[in-house]
Amino acid sequence: MSQFFEIRVCLNLDCGLRYPLMEGHSFGIRCPHCLGETHAVLKHELGNEIVREEFKWQGKKLAVLLDNIRSAWNVGSIFRSADGFGFTHAYLCGITPTPENDSVKKTSLGAEDFVTWSYHKDAVNLVMELKSEGWMVVALEEDERAVPISQLTDSPFPSPVVLISGSEVAGVDPELLGLAEKIVYIPMHGQKRSFNVAVAFGVAAFSVST
Repeated sequence: MSQFFEIRVCLNLDCGLRYPLMEGHSFGIRCPHCLGETHAVLKHELGNEIVREEFKWQGKKLAVLLDNIRSAWNVGSIFRSADGFGFTHAYLCGITPTPENDSVKKTSLGAEDFVTWSYHKDAVNLVMELKSEGWMVVALEEDERAVPISQLTDSPFPSPVVLISGSEVAGVDPELLGLAEKIVYIPMHGQKRSFNVAVAFGVAAFSVST
């Protein structure tokens, strides 16, 4: 069944908000900003998702390991990015919330249905097990041993690869860094020293998957 949305504009001259309204949304036709009257200027059908040939999956085996990520919103966002870049599994460790948390589900938008996941109390034990099974371990962290993330694309990665992202405050566990074959960082050009963990994962995931 086709879904439609309208672009509506508030008639209040002091407001003038322009916003999309999905059919059946609880906002109704009142302006969500000032509650004034609005009128529809456009009605549009939601199209099917576009699958571009150049982004078809190349068959790499990729997984993400989230160690002690506090924010359920960040975890959900990472799930969505992981699915987009072809990651097939998420190892959730320590205090990292799982998709059983409603906030994770809200931001993942169903990606947890495509990226399988498992929970582990101790990430160090897990990584030692993964290494014994032939996984290459890449950690995303500011560290004196780290190389710029651009070097990830200099040579192809062997498969499978597990990409580690750590705590928003403490970073990746030092013992995990010691187990990693590669430690990479994202160069910063502004005044802040790091990106949000979900944004940083997206940058690294693209580099690993290409």
